[in-house]
Amino acid sequence: MISDADRVATATLLRVCEPGSLGLSRHVRKVGVAQALADIQAGAQIPDVEAEGLRHRLATASGERDLLTAAAVGARLLCPGDDEWPTALGDLRHRDLDCFGLWVRGRLRLAEATERSVAVVGTRAATDYGVHVAHDLGVGLAERGWSVVSGLAFGIDAAAHRGALAAEGTTVAVLACGVDVPYPPGNRSLYERIADEGLVLSEHPPGAAPQRHRFLVRNRVIAALALGTVVVEMAPRSGAKSTAVHAAYLNRYVMAVPGPVTSAMSVGCHQFMRERPDVVLVTKADEVIEMCGHLGELAEQPTGQVRARDLLGPVVGRVFEGVPVQRPAEVSGIATAAAVSARAAAAALAALESQGLVERVGEGLWVMTALGRKDRRAHRAVQQQQELDWW
Repeated sequence: MISDADRVATATLLRVCEPGSLGLSRHVRKVGVAQALADIQAGAQIPDVEAEGLRHRLATASGERDLLTAAAVGARLLCPGDDEWPTALGDLRHRDLDCFGLWVRGRLRLAEATERSVAVVGTRAATDYGVHVAHDLGVGLAERGWSVVSGLAFGIDAAAHRGALAAEGTTVAVLACGVDVPYPPGNRSLYERIADEGLVLSEHPPGAAPQRHRFLVRNRVIAALALGTVVVEMAPRSGAKSTAVHAAYLNRYVMAVPGPVTSAMSVGCHQFMRERPDVVLVTKADEVIEMCGHLGELAEQPTGQVRARDLLGPVVGRVFEGVPVQRPAEVSGIATAAAVSARAAAAALAALESQGLVERVGEGLWVMTALGRKDRRAHRAVQQQQELDWW
């Protein structure tokens, strides 16, 4: 259990420091939060840490005040060791990018909400295609019991959040500002709905304003919380790419959605797939779950239209090919054409008749029906295409 004093100390540290500091991460892991604050206050030399700047912030910081401010908007501070703290965030330690704590707004328990989760990220300047795909991914994942993690930005992020909410699923928004600051302001209604039905969280203290560098640092938390990250659309240089790179470093699954080769918003995804063999192409939620889910959660393979011919065995298929298209023939003649016995041909013709592919037109005479002729033409067209594909 986390003591009240430790929680206050963590709140104070989150007010004082900027997340993602390698030197501070190593120092806190070595001496603990309370001692780290004491070292900052004393002006101690901490390797790779600008302690004087942190000391300046510490002079006006108050963990108690931030806890009260958060509670006033229904938010709470989670610390490593809390019951609902996701163990997956511990992986950030391997890169010295520790997450010291998270301000969380929402009624769900964070560990449970992210146990089966996928991050869906992408450009703010999304095309209609990208918005459609991201929304469909959000819906598909939510319908199958998966949570959607993203950053509440315009474009792909917002579409993925909305898709999950539309399917009455769980979605988690990770902010680069205070948990009580709806950003961007244009997504205020989406922010409020996620806070009510899902979770909104941030490493930054209440009231903290969004700053450019905070978005890139925030992305490591998005990547760590999820089992995999899907990039829908992105430019060659983008925040979405940083999330995917963090995911790769954390041994998470990394996926990308292909787009039109003429679309500038898909260039980053295509380039990512070309340059990194660990990036998997996905087009729908089933394929994402196949990557991130349990063994056996496989996506359905796309197939062509099932024809009556597909239901026939090899012998029946040969007999079908031996049936005349216009002039009726006897069973013996059909058997000769198919290289089977007359008995096998008679049995096959009975099966073909039940499928509506052949018909009896006289005493012992058989001919192909209109449906049979249509099915054979379709089958031969497929065969010709397969031969062309082979060459």
